[in-house]
Amino acid sequence: MRIESLDHARQLDAADPLAAWRKEFHLPLHEGRESVYFTGNSLGAMPKKVRAYLETELHAWQTYGVEGHFKGEHPWKDYHHLFTHAAARLVGAEPGEVVVMNNLTVNLHLLMASFYRPEGKRNIILCEGGAFPSDQYALETQARWHQLNPDEVVVELVPRAGEHTLRTEDILTKIAELSDRLALVMMGGVNYYTGQFFDLEAITHAAHAVGALAGFDLAHAAGNVPLYLHNWEVDFACWCTYKYLNSGPGGTSGVFVHSKHGDNPNTFRLAGWWGHHEGERFLMKKGFKPMPGAAGWQLSNAQVLSMAAHLASLEIFDAVGMEQLRAKSLKLTAAAEAALMELNTRYPQAGFRLITPQDPQARGCQLSILCGSNGKALFQHLENKGVVADWREPNVIRIAPVPLYNSFEDVWQFASIMEEGLQLLA
Repeated sequence: MRIESLDHARQLDAADPLAAWRKEFHLPLHEGRESVYFTGNSLGAMPKKVRAYLETELHAWQTYGVEGHFKGEHPWKDYHHLFTHAAARLVGAEPGEVVVMNNLTVNLHLLMASFYRPEGKRNIILCEGGAFPSDQYALETQARWHQLNPDEVVVELVPRAGEHTLRTEDILTKIAELSDRLALVMMGGVNYYTGQFFDLEAITHAAHAVGALAGFDLAHAAGNVPLYLHNWEVDFACWCTYKYLNSGPGGTSGVFVHSKHGDNPNTFRLAGWWGHHEGERFLMKKGFKPMPGAAGWQLSNAQVLSMAAHLASLEIFDAVGMEQLRAKSLKLTAAAEAALMELNTRYPQAGFRLITPQDPQARGCQLSILCGSNGKALFQHLENKGVVADWREPNVIRIAPVPLYNSFEDVWQFASIMEEGLQLLA
């Protein structure tokens, strides 16, 4: 999809059924005008109604004090229930398979305590090479917790020579090769660096075929790409909410546990008060009886103020729906890709190229631009001209034209500023 002119971009925006949602967000300003905010893959823009949702809970705290757990518009005791159905729809789950709690890496550790249970020679964790550092640290320390050497049991998948992304057939081949030594496949749903969206269904089925489990960090996938975790038979997953889900810095996290595990009270989990059966929670008795489903992994009561921001955003996602968001995302990303490819042809001396998969089904809305020697200077030019993008060492500019609040005019403006920068650096 190619945008021919600024007028053409504005025509596309006028015909966009989701265009009005942009008005529901605060976009950072640059020299008095809205910036081209292309970094929803790092921190999503603020929904305008977040302030009112926070004020509601602050008012409840002010008015009721501790009784806010039982009084007010949303009594805090049951606050996590407010997310159940919308979060399930977001990731393609049954309501009992999801819960909102904690932060992402905390949840990853809690889930791995349940689902990485090395036994004998079945002790390998398979992940993608160059996973986000927090995932790497979690895998390393989980191995050490079991008195295993991470250099021996954490196996990383790397692309073929001269390539930047993994081929699905290579992932599946490695799973089959590891066979009865494989305990767990634990990968990102979308790779943070390249933007590659992995075939989670095929990976899960391959893991199960050799007797292993499959779990995913969906930090860059939730709210970005369609997910069908229940039907894909994924064992577990977790995600943050501050990136594509627009729920604020350090926002809360979501958890998925497939019902075949969550509804089994014998599935091991690290226990906490809020994971205990809610009908008996306030009896204060010893002897952990887990809530059915993902709720049984809860440790503590809800982080209400952080969750209020997530509630405001999640309601928007639920109103729009991932199908509509994905349809627009494909168009926006294709338009940005076409513009970059045209610039690459016209300014070959710049030496940049896209390392995100060309197949739209193998990516979300992120495009990763592998730069030449002037990459940092080009990034600085974009920033100086009001494009909020993202630099990742050693030499990648990431942009993410997200469908909720980005426009085709944003894509046009980005391409124009990018060209200006290429001319200056030529």
